[in-house]
Amino acid sequence: MIDRLEALRIFVAIADEGSLVRAARRLQRSPAAVTRALADLEARLGTRLLTRTTRALSLTDAGARCLDRARQVLDAYGELEQSASRERTEPAGQLTVSAPEMFGRLHVLPIAQRYMRAYPAVQVSMLLLNRIVSLVDEGVDLGVRIARLMDSSLRAIQAGAVRRVVCASPDYLSAHGVPQTPEQLAGHEIIAVADARPPTLRWSFAGPNGAVAIPLAPRLVVNTVQAALDAAVAGGGLVRVLSYQSEPLEASGRLTRVLRGCEPAAIPIHIVHPAGRYLSPTVRLFIDSAVPELRRKFGPAADQTAKGRA
Repeated sequence: MIDRLEALRIFVAIADEGSLVRAARRLQRSPAAVTRALADLEARLGTRLLTRTTRALSLTDAGARCLDRARQVLDAYGELEQSASRERTEPAGQLTVSAPEMFGRLHVLPIAQRYMRAYPAVQVSMLLLNRIVSLVDEGVDLGVRIARLMDSSLRAIQAGAVRRVVCASPDYLSAHGVPQTPEQLAGHEIIAVADARPPTLRWSFAGPNGAVAIPLAPRLVVNTVQAALDAAVAGGGLVRVLSYQSEPLEASGRLTRVLRGCEPAAIPIHIVHPAGRYLSPTVRLFIDSAVPELRRKFGPAADQTAKGRA
């Protein structure tokens, strides 16, 4: 006889797969056992959960409500199991992490390498991509995102913040002058990062009466941040990048930051993972390692967990 928790798992599998046969295959059970478990669950709850035809399955209104609750119950039970075994469970297996290319190379990869030394049974795959990765669809355990978040099915932990900054080489500023206001950028050579040459671009700044957007005509357009920084170091003009990208060059004196008082609001750094799932020790301990390290480098952030999507 199938217990109640297993009956909920079967119901969720049927709803996810949209088919009794596919659910049975996923759960490695016979179609008859899956059908019987669904019938028993509907009898126990006293309501029909699915409308079945010869071609398709669809949730009833009661079934949709029950599905949400069933997921919550299964997640809660998973967390209970994890909590009970946490102290005796060593991280092992595959961990897949996504991050923006440059940020991941400079700041996430070193964390991953220390984590691998601490837990030899873990293999790490890093996806360093300058696009938003769908964690669930692409099989990614967690991601690092530099963005303000919107509501979604992701759980996010803020781990610091960066700013959009404007900088140029000391030689360029000596020859062309240091802009004192965003409006003065119109008289300067502008280096832009874009996939195609835009006729104009707009850089936003903080102003006394709110944000202001300055239209600019770039003299040079490149498709990578590193190329833009190289051009700026060589005296090609003013470039706008994220603060972590220019800070090593600022520290060495090869770039100088301008318009500090006009920089727009900071952009938060988040570590995100799918909501509604309990975290395996492998994922949880990576987050426990990464968050303090990133906060140490990029400033304090709220300890609270929030839902969000970059």
